[in-house]
Amino acid sequence: MSKPALFNQSVVRTLASALLLGALLWGVSACAKGERPALELQPPRPVVWADYLGVNAHFLWFEPAQYRKQMDQLQALGLQWVRVDLHWDTIEPREGQFRWDVLDPLMAEMERRGLQAEVYLVGSAPHATSAPAGSANPDQYPPKDPALYARALVHLAQRYPKVVAWQVWNEPNLPAFWRPREDPAAYGRLLQTSVQAMRREAPGRRIVLGGMGYFSQMPTRGGSLMVEALAKGGLFSLDVITAYHPYSLYPEGDDAQALDFVHRARQGNASLRAAGARDIWADEWGWSSYAGPKEEQPIIGEQGQADFVTRRLALMSALDYDKIFLFALSDLDQRAGARDRRYGLLDEAGNTKPVYNAVQRLLQVTGPRLLPGKAPVVSGAVPGLISIGWQRPDGRRLWMFWAAQPGQVQVNGVKQAVLHDVLTGTRKELGSAGTVQVPVSTSLSVLEW
Repeated sequence: MSKPALFNQSVVRTLASALLLGALLWGVSACAKGERPALELQPPRPVVWADYLGVNAHFLWFEPAQYRKQMDQLQALGLQWVRVDLHWDTIEPREGQFRWDVLDPLMAEMERRGLQAEVYLVGSAPHATSAPAGSANPDQYPPKDPALYARALVHLAQRYPKVVAWQVWNEPNLPAFWRPREDPAAYGRLLQTSVQAMRREAPGRRIVLGGMGYFSQMPTRGGSLMVEALAKGGLFSLDVITAYHPYSLYPEGDDAQALDFVHRARQGNASLRAAGARDIWADEWGWSSYAGPKEEQPIIGEQGQADFVTRRLALMSALDYDKIFLFALSDLDQRAGARDRRYGLLDEAGNTKPVYNAVQRLLQVTGPRLLPGKAPVVSGAVPGLISIGWQRPDGRRLWMFWAAQPGQVQVNGVKQAVLHDVLTGTRKELGSAGTVQVPVSTSLSVLEW
């Protein structure tokens, strides 16, 4: 990008170390005794679930009757944000001929329901791809001219003015979305061209960086960070929303004992703020309930998916994100691979899975809005106890917690409380002889008093 950087280059250099190296160093010191340390997170700000938590929705994979049912289920959770994928090669199969017949009904239905949308445009159209002749996947190559992409994005934004945010591509740091090799300079040109065109011809829309996979590592470039490379070219002077996809093997990170997700999110987001990022979205994260064969992610099944998602949701709510989008609203059909088919809160028919029910129970316990609180003081050692304190507007206090191993603690200063298990839906009154003894499990529980 040609615009000058508007911040100190020493801040830029901290991005890589904070995101990639810090977790290792922190993990060594914290886990010197071989067990996960206790962690208390203090939320930085209130959370309003309807504005904070969104869901990725592949509406165009389905017929209108099916995606309307999916929208019903989303709204039953009290949520309103969706991240919607538009594949350029499918919606503009010939230059200038958009599939308004499928796009218009979808956009009208979202507007009718008051859904707020982040829409991303990805996958080069046939007339625009830079793929060599005879390529098996021409859509996975970037456009030969960034202006062609910018023109299509503007055309969509002008036709659908109610869409709040438009995202420029998806995961351009991964070769699967930017063949033959990730290229920060080329993506920087696409981003800048798109931003300039949108600001000129479709003003007022929010523009989102192209959802970097993981923490923006570039696999064929030694794991260096695309965000760092873009920052050197003036990324933050463009005033776009910074977005990345913090997938990991476990809710706490790739190394659950080291809690590396928590550390990377804390240090990485702090560095992004210091570099000039105003808004940070984690607009893809989640786990599949697939049955195998194994593809990178451990096979955890439907109950494991519910466990992992609710633990990660509790963690992310207490970290410095402006918005997060769970992946995904619905399972997909056989057009997707074995793992990718089963990320949904809903099955293919639109029926709820255990993960949906667990998220719904958590949101029912918390209510629509949470205020930052503090975890209670407890007596009793439980390895790897994770604690997050909240307060509801009605004055009720909430403690979200789980641990690396089951155990029990006594909550000091509390005489009566209610224990909620979000996975099973059980609710238990606690309190005897003026003390509250609380069982601690490896999945998310919420204590209310």
